[in-house]
Amino acid sequence: MTTIPGNTANSAGIDSVYAWMRLGISLLLATIGGVGMWAVVVVLPAVQAEFGVDRAAASMPYTATMVGFAAGNVLVGRAIDRMGYWIPALASAIALGAGFLLASLTNSILGFTLAQGLLIGVGTSAIFGPLIADISHWFNRRRGVAVTAAASGSYLAGAVWPMAIPHVMQGEGWRFTYAAIGVFCLATMVPLVLMLQRGAPREAAQGSPGSRRVQPISLSPAALQTLLVVAGFGCCMAMSMPQVHIVAYCMDLGYGVARGADMLSIMLAAGVVSRIGSGFLADRIGAVKTLLVGSVLQCVSLFFYIPFDGLVSLYVVSLVFGLSQGGIVPCYAIIVRDYMPAKEAGQRVGIVLMATIFGMAVGGWMSGWIYDLTGSYAAAFLNGIAWNLVNLAAIVLLMWRARRGVEALA
Repeated sequence: MTTIPGNTANSAGIDSVYAWMRLGISLLLATIGGVGMWAVVVVLPAVQAEFGVDRAAASMPYTATMVGFAAGNVLVGRAIDRMGYWIPALASAIALGAGFLLASLTNSILGFTLAQGLLIGVGTSAIFGPLIADISHWFNRRRGVAVTAAASGSYLAGAVWPMAIPHVMQGEGWRFTYAAIGVFCLATMVPLVLMLQRGAPREAAQGSPGSRRVQPISLSPAALQTLLVVAGFGCCMAMSMPQVHIVAYCMDLGYGVARGADMLSIMLAAGVVSRIGSGFLADRIGAVKTLLVGSVLQCVSLFFYIPFDGLVSLYVVSLVFGLSQGGIVPCYAIIVRDYMPAKEAGQRVGIVLMATIFGMAVGGWMSGWIYDLTGSYAAAFLNGIAWNLVNLAAIVLLMWRARRGVEALA
């Protein structure tokens, strides 16, 4: 990977003015490209009606998107470890725009699903795990804040796009909306990616000003990776229920698509606040403890969806859920950077975030399947809570092993 000469943090560009400027560009790029994760959620009822399929089948395009997104996080993550960020990101941006254009022309649920998974899902991946891994190289002192800020782009996308898409759909339909999104992504993302051509800096040598040493833990890298994969899958199986099905849930309750889209936007806007706050907290108390706090709060907030299904109550619960869970996923990336070698960051972060995405994908489909079986989302919420408990068990084990690692050095 191309590097900038120098051993100190300042000469390498770490924590520099350019690093903060790069973070701003990355956040804007992620906010635009994040439409790939959320557009399919908003158009789900329209696609289901047009193609005449049941709820589980209508959820498959979202699942395909997440599978492609997950695979892309690993493949693009490995690519940035070898060649830097901008070339893989450029290819991904083109794939994303092309995917929306192709999806707008499909005439079957299968064709729509393939366009979502192979192009939109893979194309969107560059603005998540790979982007988070890239920005982590540019910060030491404020790594937690930088990583969570970069990760907030996907939630900002979820706050902005679900509010805009229904207005265009109402007048022009979902096909025109998808085509317009594709053109917009190509016109904006390609220039932004070209502004990120500078190679990542070298880490400062341990013990020098600005350095940040790898923290001890009584787990092998493979065991730590596995534990993070289990935790990430469990938390996102739980997280997927409100995020994927809140629009359809509001339709079933008679509140309409626009109300559900508003709740999704509120949920994700609150998630941005949670993510940034979690970054400050992680820099202060550590990413593992921050992860535990977020997971506990998410589990509690999921319980609230079961008894409270009034319109005002759902708005409030969606706000609480967003404030609870927003900082969970970025903490996995911070843990990877805290406990594993920097040269493996792209691939390691990609693998962990792939697990979280698979959790969203499987959870989104499973919630639809449970709904088709029971005719209600109550059992789907309980399923999410059960997976959240699996996540909590993995985090507690991780905390114990981290404590043992510190004790072994004492």
